[in-house]
Amino acid sequence: MNRKNAARAALAALPFLLATAADLTLFATRRDRLPAQLASHFVGNGRANDHASQTSYVVVTVLLLVGTGTLSTLMTVAGKFSGAAHRRLVAGGYAVAGFLGYLMAVVLLINVDAAEDAKGRAQAVSFPMWHLAAGIGVAVLAFGLGLLIAGLLPVPQGPSAAGPAGEGERIVLADGEVAGWARSAGTWWPPAVALVVVGSGFILLFTAGWAAAVPALLVGAVLASFAHPYVSVDRRGITVSGVLPWPRIRVPLDRIETATSRNINALAEYGGWGYRVRAGRTGVMIRSGEGLVARLSGGRDFAVTVDDSATAAALLNTLIDQRRTEH
Repeated sequence: MNRKNAARAALAALPFLLATAADLTLFATRRDRLPAQLASHFVGNGRANDHASQTSYVVVTVLLLVGTGTLSTLMTVAGKFSGAAHRRLVAGGYAVAGFLGYLMAVVLLINVDAAEDAKGRAQAVSFPMWHLAAGIGVAVLAFGLGLLIAGLLPVPQGPSAAGPAGEGERIVLADGEVAGWARSAGTWWPPAVALVVVGSGFILLFTAGWAAAVPALLVGAVLASFAHPYVSVDRRGITVSGVLPWPRIRVPLDRIETATSRNINALAEYGGWGYRVRAGRTGVMIRSGEGLVARLSGGRDFAVTVDDSATAAALLNTLIDQRRTEH
């Protein structure tokens, strides 16, 4: 890791380290005034309906902040984010750290000097819902601070979003020869996100019960199924699929007019990552960089970021020519 990446990693990790240190300091200085079992889960009216030990509070706080901070740092250093997208990513980490750190601190503070029942559980503890609004306010302020701090370091510059390259290359196929192309479009962050969501689901299972855990587990399972997508090109057209039969995206060959390969800036051109719909174009954006772009018969573009896209585009153009000849 060079000096610039080390500095960016430190910048991204800083708010999570500060939030962890602040919450653990609050715990250490008030431990003697806390009940053995802290009120840890609250319903809509702010009343506590579950408890956790002091050790559980420390473990969950550290895992939550350090785990989220590790993911944010990896995305900042290893992800292909550039320019304003890089600064917003860093600022987003500051916002998340501020929000989580504030909420964990509040959960601790409302338990200070609480009465205990015979089993050591905190009694008459409530979580005022206005703390959620306050947490959002902290996140907004932290986001702004993150933007300012991110501007102190040079940000990585992404590839130029130049026009289509490839000039309509073809692959020569003999009469009757059948060809196909397939490539993984995966990168490191979708599996990491899926793992974090599933892990959060299991934490919720033991701390908040099934009602809170099931949605996170289901979302994590869906993300995991499409975390390592594959792109294939053949006589059927373009197919983007995951581990399971669904979700699957297919663009029929008879809808494609021509195909090219070029560098794509996912944030600037498509507004983010995942399946994106924009005026005049749709696409599956796993990262910024090399991608396959197909011009459709209705004038829209369909794009997917994948390596070796020049070969895929050349094969598509050949298959399009064959289809036109047959008809």
